[in-house]
Amino acid sequence: MIIDFHTHIVPPQVKQNREKCAQQDSSFAAIYSDPKAKLATADDLIASMDRYGIDKSVVLPYAWATRELSVEVNDDILESVARYPKRLIGFCYAPLAGDDRSFKEIERCLESGATGIGEIRPDLLPARNRMNLLKPIAGLILKHKAILLTHSSEPVGHIYPGKGKATPDLLYKVITAFPELTLVCAHWGGGLPFYATMPEVKTALKNVYFDTAASPFLYKPEIYRQIIQVIGEDKILFGTDYPLISAGRYIKEIETMGLPSLTKEKILGGNARTLFGF
Repeated sequence: MIIDFHTHIVPPQVKQNREKCAQQDSSFAAIYSDPKAKLATADDLIASMDRYGIDKSVVLPYAWATRELSVEVNDDILESVARYPKRLIGFCYAPLAGDDRSFKEIERCLESGATGIGEIRPDLLPARNRMNLLKPIAGLILKHKAILLTHSSEPVGHIYPGKGKATPDLLYKVITAFPELTLVCAHWGGGLPFYATMPEVKTALKNVYFDTAASPFLYKPEIYRQIIQVIGEDKILFGTDYPLISAGRYIKEIETMGLPSLTKEKILGGNARTLFGF
């Protein structure tokens, strides 16, 4: 079974009204104001999954700046999962503004069948109050035995839309503040796994996983072998960041690495199945 742990969808009306959404939401504008930036609906995703042999996909909203867009996208994700219950696994999000409305929206989503929260952007939260804003959300996630997925950023390298500053040092603060959370750091954690050669870091990462989203744009294929050597094959989750890059490109890249069959099976879906318990 192949499970894509990192895809993004939007409602059809958002895809059709890109400019209006960009005017209303700064986070949306930062990535999708460019008409060349791809947007996809649930039906687009299912068609792509069928094309590349993907059995299930985790569908994520982005860390939208406005509650209005967050609720609209959350509703679409919940409805899409209801339409495709055997194919889609839904995560949701609300701006972490520290008020009851955001808390209640996230609670609504988890009680309505969302399996996790994300893709969050801890770097966009005020530093002085970051952990206080995350604490009640972490409590909800633990209560519902859900998963938190966070954006991650490389502290070096090229700049790209949406890169941000969720670098390994910031992620590590979140991880150590909430050690019981099951946490997925997207985009190889911005390089955080390499610090697992430090014993205390490896211990801190006991409940942390890393997805491969956007990997072909960020790293050479050798990243798979290097991360396996440092932190182990059980910590890697196949994620494409669809519609940014097609699943076929990742699968071809993984196949050319000459990894053992069991290792490929774990990365492409086995680790995700273990995480979800099915």
